[in-house]
Formats: sequence, C-alpha cells, structure tokens
Amino acid sequence: MKVLVIGLGGVTNGGKTTLAEKLKKMLPNCDIISQDDFFKPESEVETDERGFKLYDVLDALYMDEMVKSIHNWMKNPGSSGVVTEEPENTCDNLRNTDHVYILIVEGFLLYNYEPLNELWNRRYFLTLPYEECKRRRSTRVYQPADTPGYFDGHVWPMYLKYKSELEENASNIGCILLEWGPEEREVRRLLHCYCAVRMGTTVPFLDQTLKLRKKLRSSTA
Repeated sequence: MKVLVIGLGGVTNGGKTTLAEKLKKMLPNCDIISQDDFFKPESEVETDERGFKLYDVLDALYMDEMVKSIHNWMKNPGSSGVVTEEPENTCDNLRNTDHVYILIVEGFLLYNYEPLNELWNRRYFLTLPYEECKRRRSTRVYQPADTPGYFDGHVWPMYLKYKSELEENASNIGCILLEWGPEEREVRRLLHCYCAVRMGTTVPFLDQTLKLRKKLRSSTA
C-alpha cells in the first residue's frame, strides 16, 4: 500500500478548498483534511490592542490535533472514509489503484509548522493579488464577522509574514508556488504527481490534460 500526502496551502480565499474538492472527485481513494476544522473556540483566540481577533496565527489552531489526525489517516487510510468509487474524470493511468491512497491537506498555515513539514510528499502554495484577495474576502461571511480594517490590519500582513517565512525556510525548498491563474494548471500538476507515485515513475498525461481542460472550461462557462 502507498500513501501520498499533498499540501494545498496559501492565501485566504485562494481557492484551496475548491481545488481540493475537485481533485477528490478526480482521484481514486482520495480524502481531505481541512485546517479550518482545527480552529480554537473564539474564547481561546487572543485579541490585540486594536480589538482584532488574531485568527491568522498558529496559536489560534489546535495544530497538534491536526498532525495527529494526519498520522492516524496515514496508519490506516482504508478505514478513514476514503471514497473508492470510480472518479468522475479519470484515465487509464488512474485506474486499478486500490493500493494507493491520497490525502489532500488544505489550509492557510500549513508550512510554518515544522511537524507538518515532515509529512508532505508534495507541497503547493496558492497565491492571489491583494485586490482580488480582498474582494473575495469581502464576499465571505465569517463567524465572528470581520471587523472594519481587519483584512488590512491583520489578515493580509499575516499572509505576507508567513509567505516570507516560507520562502526563507530551507525545509520548504520543494514547495511549488502556484500563482493566480487558470485552475487547470494546478489540477494537471497534482494529477501528474499522483500518477508518478502510482507508477513509480514520471509519465506524460497529454490525453488527460485535454480532458481536464474541456471539463474545467465547461464548469466555469
């Protein structure tokens, strides 16, 4: 049995959850763990002198519990609720993979916590320009709700801080930066990663890429 743990990290509202869900539909034996499920209760999250709740820091999360959940999945992925039916959009190289399991871990602070960095097979970091990120954030409803100035005073500065740390951290040399652009590039790279592990080699996926391009264009039309 082979297991593959893929990190989908990056900016808030960068499309991590959406991409993870699409990949789960495309890849056999695939499961997802979301970092958002490990936030501490509001009463345990610190407040700064401006009245901002400091959610975009590691101390706002039960990171040890998150690592434990990933380890538990790795020990026995077959009993973790992984979907094993035929994926929606597969190819010959993705069939007959009952002995390969893939876990996608998505979140905004994945690569700044060293115990997690020991687990990744592949790491991806999604980015957005400031204006687009702020626009998307303004359309989301959070509990508690963002207070005036919260994005510029806390969310974006923390993103830049952790992104800078990521770039300086030698253990993250293998992290692939995915700049804002067509979603098909991320899907193609992750499918390539999966199939390389599945087959123990690197193989071309031209036919699969063409199918993905058509599917993604039709889904955004």
